[in-house]
Amino acid sequence: MESNREVFGSNLMAIFALAGSAIGLGNIWRFPYMVGQHGGAAFIIVYIVCTLFFSLPIFYCESLIGRKTGQSTIGAMRQLAPGSRWALIGIFTVLGPLLITSFYSVVGGWSFAYLLRSCFSSFGAMSHAEIGSMFAQFTGSVWGPVLAHTAFLLASAVIISAGVRRGIEAFTKYTLPPLMLLMVLLMAYSVSLPGARTGVEYLVKPDFSRLDAGAIAAAMGQSFFSLSLGIGTVLTYASYMGKKDNIVSTGAWTAVFDLGFALIAGFVVMPAVFAAGLEPQAGPGLVFETLPFIFADMGASAPLLSKVVTITFFLSVLLAALTSEISMYEVCTAYLVEERGMARKKATLLVFFVAWTIGVACAVFTKVFSFCDFVSSNILMTLGALAFSLFVGWRMKKAAVEAELTNDGSLPGNRTVFKVFYFLTRYIVPVGIAIIFLSNFISL
Repeated sequence: MESNREVFGSNLMAIFALAGSAIGLGNIWRFPYMVGQHGGAAFIIVYIVCTLFFSLPIFYCESLIGRKTGQSTIGAMRQLAPGSRWALIGIFTVLGPLLITSFYSVVGGWSFAYLLRSCFSSFGAMSHAEIGSMFAQFTGSVWGPVLAHTAFLLASAVIISAGVRRGIEAFTKYTLPPLMLLMVLLMAYSVSLPGARTGVEYLVKPDFSRLDAGAIAAAMGQSFFSLSLGIGTVLTYASYMGKKDNIVSTGAWTAVFDLGFALIAGFVVMPAVFAAGLEPQAGPGLVFETLPFIFADMGASAPLLSKVVTITFFLSVLLAALTSEISMYEVCTAYLVEERGMARKKATLLVFFVAWTIGVACAVFTKVFSFCDFVSSNILMTLGALAFSLFVGWRMKKAAVEAELTNDGSLPGNRTVFKVFYFLTRYIVPVGIAIIFLSNFISL
């Protein structure tokens, strides 16, 4: 284990890092579609409620474990429950991030490849079908996706190898504010397009008739996955927080950043989709097929503007992907450094080769990609979150939990939050996780 463990420079830097972890591709290609399909503003209200009373308690569970022990997942559980099997949670919180790092790097590679195309070429006067065919040909090839995956993963490795302060903190400090600014500029442009009003109404017009059990489960799931819960990213980043940092406000600000980015992304994507007369969709097709067609169609009358908007969009996608990727990469690296005694650069290199190998299989074989996605998202994340909530709610001493959330009583205002949090963690959160787990396998 490293003798001099790094910590974030300030509470603000911890918030930036955690927000960067939460902000990712799901905010761009999944959240806007879900909002429109499940009642617009009504869904957003449910999403906020789910975040407050379900996702944030899990966030706090991981945060207080990480900050209290100052160790990564396995070491933290071993310290808090010596001689027990709770350290086995590490199986979920090392394997999960490793799988996600691997296949997420493939998708990040797609964004890198499209950014390069935007800079040095254009989508021309291609039809929607032609651009869809181009994406299918690219992802169906071997060398293109593998090279893009390699470049993206290598960029992540460079950041991680620089350490907590000079790597993770510096990257998020200098990329998160520009990323938010780029998205705001894109939003302003998108909502100004002729016909964009329909897309705005798609997002904000409340329709409570669509709030069924499936919509509530979708809101819980999106909030849960967006905050990167259950796989040790929050715990690991929280272990780099200072003892005087406020866990409660850090979690609240992280959730605000995450929701804010998701809403901005919605106003970037959906007004443009409706302005182009297209049907809304979710997933990679939205980012790599529909939006490039919109940019190409724009280029017929304003080629320079089209190029600037296209480059700005894919740069934003790339930065959002990187801020999420490095948080999962760090979980694996921290495990090797602290549990196996490796030097950071050596650990970073080992994770790179393992993730690169799995990622190549994901890039070449669709079934491998789907398997890694399914296992990590639907099984490892949910089981990890359940384990963290049960440990804090039923294994840790209540007084120890309260002391960590209130900084040993120096933050008396957090005592009320603790009372609500503790009740939710013990009785509500496990039920919510069970609902998410089941909804991944059956249709409500």
